[in-house]
Amino acid sequence: MGSILRKVAFPIFLIGVAAIIVIAWVPALLYGTVDSMRDDLGRFYKWEPRGEHATLTLDNIRQYLEGSIAGQSAPAAHIRFGRSTAAACTYVLWLLQFRITRDVLAVVGVVGFVSLFAMFAIWWERKVAARMQSRLGPMRVGGWHGWAQSLADGIKLLQKEDIFIAGADPVLFRMAAYVAFIPALGLFIALPFSAAWIARDLDVGLIFILAMYGVGVLGVLIAGWASNNKWSMFGAMREACQMISYEIPLGFALLVPIMTVGTLRLTTIGDLQSGGFQTWLAFRNPFLLAAALIFFIAALASCKRAPFDLPEAESELVAGFHTEYSGFRWALFFFAEYAEMFAAGALAAILFFGAWYSPLPAAWGESWRHGPLWQQALHGVVFSGPLWLIGKGIFFVYVQMWLRWTLPRVRLDQVMYACVQVMLPLAMLVLLANTFWEWQVRDRSVLGTVANLVCTAVGAAAVLAIIGVGLYGFINRRRLVGTQVVKHLPGA
Repeated sequence: MGSILRKVAFPIFLIGVAAIIVIAWVPALLYGTVDSMRDDLGRFYKWEPRGEHATLTLDNIRQYLEGSIAGQSAPAAHIRFGRSTAAACTYVLWLLQFRITRDVLAVVGVVGFVSLFAMFAIWWERKVAARMQSRLGPMRVGGWHGWAQSLADGIKLLQKEDIFIAGADPVLFRMAAYVAFIPALGLFIALPFSAAWIARDLDVGLIFILAMYGVGVLGVLIAGWASNNKWSMFGAMREACQMISYEIPLGFALLVPIMTVGTLRLTTIGDLQSGGFQTWLAFRNPFLLAAALIFFIAALASCKRAPFDLPEAESELVAGFHTEYSGFRWALFFFAEYAEMFAAGALAAILFFGAWYSPLPAAWGESWRHGPLWQQALHGVVFSGPLWLIGKGIFFVYVQMWLRWTLPRVRLDQVMYACVQVMLPLAMLVLLANTFWEWQVRDRSVLGTVANLVCTAVGAAAVLAIIGVGLYGFINRRRLVGTQVVKHLPGA
């Protein structure tokens, strides 16, 4: 089986990704079916709304699926099932009408997504780092480029001893990993993957996400203090200083798109960018483009990523705040870090770079959106859907990895200088300039149109440059890195 798997590893990977997408799509289709059924039956029976919707009974659902209600034809919008199929589906659809059921499924989906993404990102970062250093990275476990290395490491960590230091605080030391991990999961409660793929569509979704980022730092502080280790304490103090400092320019940068669109609801901000590449907020005016750059730099510091990885600083503090941790608790800190990295990238995409929309105008595929399932799937791939947001988020995660293995770590005084004397005044200046821009310049005025075209051209040039560099590196991959990666290990 090993030799067979090595030959077909990549097709298996693609099939697995497709299967995950289909499995995630099924609940969305079922939710739509239940909501449509409730609306149809409400019109048929002339229900008075109680709260948000009237509750369906098992008999309502069964009769609706069978195509007969009270001796009359059911509404024509539904799919007619046979009696045995309708009986099997009745209980599933009845459960899915309740908010608590959808919340449980959303939490399961969030935990599954974070776990799978963290496993993939850990393996991917090791491969990225290796290629940048003319190495191969993981190559053996699983065959094809060591794809199962993260899975093997996870099994190893689960079996390792949970070491507890005698001088550590018994309660806080054990609790710190969970205090760091749970807010990282909480980020995804209000983070929309599309207008319909969101656990809670909050009016203040952006504030909720920023609050989760702020609470996550408590896990680092507790871990550093409770470990009774000077290196851990230094790392925790650095994280507190860094996080508190960079949240200010980050908040100022986020005020710029909020001021422009006039809402804190993330789904509304995303839907306003559905008109194509030129309608993405980052290209609306030069101050939004500058705010996007400030936000990304501040997010690096919030996620403890290089060149702002001072809370860990392996060359100075052993491992920083998680020096004394091992096994599963140690893994939770890394899972939280990669979850925050993706959330930061996805938030940048939602606020500045088109959210879950492709560069093509969504209006071009409006007829596909309400067509058969294959047309809906094609619409999600070509025009808008969760895959676009995930792809953009992964791209920004890659940029964070790229910077980590390119830039040197800066000193703490340089970190504070960059925040207080560079980032903060620049963020305030951009916010003030955008205020006057929104006050004086109309969207379709000559100046507004010219600014939009220039910023769009800059963005298009950046995208083409990235694609060009990537293609050049792929074509010349053997010549650029020397002879080390030419002699592949078995399974490459």
